[in-house]
Amino acid sequence: MVAKQRERTFEARLSRRSALAALAGVAALPLVGRAQDADEAVIAEAPSFGVRRPGPVELAAAPLAKDVPQAKALVPVQMVVPNAGVDAPVETGTITPDGVMVDPSGPWVITWYDAIAAPGQGRNVVMAAHLDWWEVGPAVFWNVPSLPAGDLVSLSMEDGSHYDYAIEWSRLYHVATELTPEVIQTEVVGDTGRESLTMITCGGEFDPAAGEYLNRYVIRANKV
Repeated sequence: MVAKQRERTFEARLSRRSALAALAGVAALPLVGRAQDADEAVIAEAPSFGVRRPGPVELAAAPLAKDVPQAKALVPVQMVVPNAGVDAPVETGTITPDGVMVDPSGPWVITWYDAIAAPGQGRNVVMAAHLDWWEVGPAVFWNVPSLPAGDLVSLSMEDGSHYDYAIEWSRLYHVATELTPEVIQTEVVGDTGRESLTMITCGGEFDPAAGEYLNRYVIRANKV
């Protein structure tokens, strides 16, 4: 029932987007991964996934510690989430000098931000992926926000090793009112005191006029 309701909601968003494009007299363009205009803001205070800003989270409020000894970084290359239908490659993402996490490059790839933490370092590994994609439909993280506590997420490393994480919670944050710099640092990308995996994607209400979601899902899992 929930899945069908979400599919109907997605189809309604597609209809609204097509209508808006027609009224504007322009061709429909992807609503994710669009190039940033020269006069647009460089810093994103909250997850954005492409529409008008280049990335999901601003890290400038709490610079990453450079003097903390870290274990040798293991590079993740694949994520598998059986109960969400996820079996997708992992790309290494970029964080700009301004502290902006650049968006995932496409609908079927998961971005890992290696400047925050790597699997095996005992810290908070942060990844992001798209919920849906224009003219594609549901994307790689479409089912991830609805996973119950205890469901498993598996990361495969380039050296052949694997790390498994169990979902602890999934929360929906309103961009304008809840995803403050403090919340981003303490509840999203900050240290959890253990090895964790934090996954970020869009969700909640879609604003057709702005062409973006008003909320962001944050899904936390812990190493098992």
